[in-house]
Amino acid sequence: MTGTEAFDSTTASPRVSVVMPVHNGARWLDEAIDSVLAQGFLDFELILVDDASRDESPAIMAAAAVRDPRVRHFRLDTNVGLPAALNHGFAQARGELHSWTSDDNLLRPQMLDRLVATLDAHPDAGVAYADFSLIDDAGNDLGRSRVGPVERLLHGNNIGAAFLYRRGVTDALGGYDVGLFGVEDYDFWLRAARRFAFVELHEDLYIYRKHGGSLTSQRADQIYALTAVIVERAMPDKLPARSRSEILLGLALKSQRRWRFDLVSRALRAHPPTVLARLPALARWTLVVARNRLTA
Repeated sequence: MTGTEAFDSTTASPRVSVVMPVHNGARWLDEAIDSVLAQGFLDFELILVDDASRDESPAIMAAAAVRDPRVRHFRLDTNVGLPAALNHGFAQARGELHSWTSDDNLLRPQMLDRLVATLDAHPDAGVAYADFSLIDDAGNDLGRSRVGPVERLLHGNNIGAAFLYRRGVTDALGGYDVGLFGVEDYDFWLRAARRFAFVELHEDLYIYRKHGGSLTSQRADQIYALTAVIVERAMPDKLPARSRSEILLGLALKSQRRWRFDLVSRALRAHPPTVLARLPALARWTLVVARNRLTA
């Protein structure tokens, strides 16, 4: 079966499984589902995981499953959170290639086609990922985000929102860590990077919606704290002292509402010249955090 043939759910397994966890996501859910169903690559299944929604989301998901046989719909009786919902979805996945998306974001029509082709062209790679665009809650364009090399992953989550990976990655990592709600994707990539090759594609294949109701906006402080934990945990023992200092200092400077002098202290112990060279930036960061705390 090629990617241009529609997947017959009664006779075969699809090549690609796309999971979409949904919790009270009715506002943009129809649009998000349609963006998956409009893919030029047809050999996929869309697994909708209803994470105990209380709005109109269940009806929207049920309607999608009725109108397109590639859609499968599951409901969880209790709200388990994004990483656990993802694990529930991928436990049902039949495809050899995996991806997931959110109920407020959009796939560009060529996303699956281009990422499948990229993995096919790189059989030794486990993950393919691509650039994406940002929009606001009204759909206004906020610009394009360019993904970065996996070698810089400890400096920030530069894998982005458009990705496809092999089932073997899911199996090897045991899915997403349910204790890391908000940074489950970053943790997943950090763990994957130790064992699998990544291929980056500089094509705009996805649309990420930034809005006040998004999980990232709602849980910024907790996400920041968890990010520091998983990055420190992922740093290899043989990482050069200068690199360790740069990463720790970068984590500290990303905080806009909380001083992380503990990170600065560890960066200083690892490689003092790196910290001393960034003293002006540290002074500005101290003032920004003080101002934000006063106005909070």
